Amino acid sequence: MSVVIVTGSAGLIGAEACRHFADLGMDVVGLDNDMRRQLFGPEASTFWQRTRLEQELGARYTHADLDVRDEVGVSRLFRRYGPATSLVLHTAAQPSHDWAARDPRLDFSVNAQGTLNLLEATRQWAPHAVFIFTSTNKVYGDQPNRLPLVEQETRFELPAGHPYADGIPEDMSIDQTLHSVFGASKVAADVMVQEYGRYFGLASACFRGGCLTGPNHSGAALHGFLAYLMRCIVCGTPYTVFGYGGKQVRDNIHSADLVRAFECFFRNPRCGEVYNIGGGRKSHCSMREAIGIGEAIVGRRLNWTYSDNARIGDHLWWISGLTKFRSHYPGWSLTYDVPQICREMFEANADRWSEATA
Repeated sequence: MSVVIVTGSAGLIGAEACRHFADLGMDVVGLDNDMRRQLFGPEASTFWQRTRLEQELGARYTHADLDVRDEVGVSRLFRRYGPATSLVLHTAAQPSHDWAARDPRLDFSVNAQGTLNLLEATRQWAPHAVFIFTSTNKVYGDQPNRLPLVEQETRFELPAGHPYADGIPEDMSIDQTLHSVFGASKVAADVMVQEYGRYFGLASACFRGGCLTGPNHSGAALHGFLAYLMRCIVCGTPYTVFGYGGKQVRDNIHSADLVRAFECFFRNPRCGEVYNIGGGRKSHCSMREAIGIGEAIVGRRLNWTYSDNARIGDHLWWISGLTKFRSHYPGWSLTYDVPQICREMFEANADRWSEATA
């Protein structure tokens, strides 16, 4: 028996990973306590995804309604599966800048202390397992905003000759920059995952994601912009664009592409590694461009307004540099771009979104 423990198993990346690794013949143990409902309200609940996993995967999936902050509960679960655990995939998080600022203790306890609980349980009960952490590009704080960006009609852009024009690499400093409270808690977790690799020899990696997205995303106003944007277009819900004239650029990686990257690392792991991961130059858009893409797919206009109040620590421009990961795992490549992602979201969720708001 080979076990994969997936935290945040009913979330976007967690659910994708559960299905993917179950299809590879592994037994999946999922940890998820539907904290998204507590943080963002009923529309962001992931219970529907948990139900789907239990129905689709059957005996291959075991669910634990467990909070990663529960040190005793986490240790007990890891002890139960012990050396049979070959992979720990940590996707659970408090993901919102706004929530972090409102309740820094909750944010830090989930993102930093929760990660430490999982690392220590892995070291104690499954020391030969691979540990993968879904970190974030927010560990770089607002450092990307110091790049010499040029304002264009619908976006900000880097000059073609700039060293980072194809994407921001891992050598960008995370120091002396404004992170936001959320970014700081993720930095703490990120550094601990690296340290457990370098100090204790744990096979571990931090995947510093851009926008992680896909049809199973329970997007909400405070998190998951592309899924929430598509939902607002479908349902006629008012939408607010915050700052930068709506020209801020994001890359977007489909959950399936990201989980395939996880598999590459799992099959050939390293210790204390760091990768920027995202849609790169293949899959990116500005806020204004995303609105246009979504409107064309749905066939209706988005009811949106603009606020000059940019979110603290937000990026003007982020495109992930993928060179390092591709050099380590040349068999991996992206299969989705932003229009494909948005269309898949629409086709998979339009009826469910409409029913929920009826």
